[in-house]
Amino acid sequence: MASDVFVKRYAKALFNIALKRKEFRKWQCDLRTLACLAGDVTLSGLLRDPEVDYDTKARVLHERCPLLDPLAIRVVCVLARQGRLDMIGNISEEYRRLVDHYLGMEAVEDAEVITAIPLDNEDRLMLAQRITDIFGKSIVLKPKVDPSIIGGIIIRVGDELIDGSVCGKLEALKKEVISG
Repeated sequence: MASDVFVKRYAKALFNIALKRKEFRKWQCDLRTLACLAGDVTLSGLLRDPEVDYDTKARVLHERCPLLDPLAIRVVCVLARQGRLDMIGNISEEYRRLVDHYLGMEAVEDAEVITAIPLDNEDRLMLAQRITDIFGKSIVLKPKVDPSIIGGIIIRVGDELIDGSVCGKLEALKKEVISG
């Protein structure tokens, strides 16, 4: 719960900076880049290391991504120092929601889509359109691959869940056989 407050606070502060500078897209790109970089074990270890000074961390980040705003570099270093580097992805998503709301796109919803194999671009476009039709609002597709579902698809939009996976159907069949 406290982490949600922290994520929203940081996202709101970054949104206000972007609003003041009129740099919504730049900050969105920077935050996505930082979220990806945080997944790099070597780099995140360096950023979290209290023995490494800020100038070294900033230099390494700048070398990896020379287009990053210096303030974005400072933000990620602060997050690392506070032990909250793993929250950068959530901050990036919350920032995107704030921008969408500001631009009048608050009806946009995330759709987590889990498949057994990766979707190609054509399948993603068709699926995004179909989910938009089902839920009556624009969606941002968040595809994930999980071979354990065997086949089919699982879709989560907000609190709604559609489990069309082979694994889910087998589980439902198992419950039906046991109870009846």
